[in-house]
Amino acid sequence: MIQLRLKKGESVERALKRLKKIMDKEGLLKQLRNNRYYEKPCEKARRKSARARIRNNSRRAMREM
Repeated sequence: MIQLRLKKGESVERALKRLKKIMDKEGLLKQLRNNRYYEKPCEKARRKSARARIRNNSRRAMREM
C-alpha cells in the first residue's frame, strides 16, 4: 500500500506528481492496464514470445554493427 504525506508547504499538485512517480517506479499503472481485460493463456504466451523475438533481433542487430 502506498502512503503519501504532504510535506510542509507542499502543494497538492506537487504531491500528485510524487505519487505518480512512485506508482510508475513500482509498475502499478502498467499492471492495472494489463489486468483490465482477461487475456487467454495462449495469447499471453504469444505476446511474450513476440517480445522476446523483437528483443533478440535488436540484440543481434547491435552485435552486427
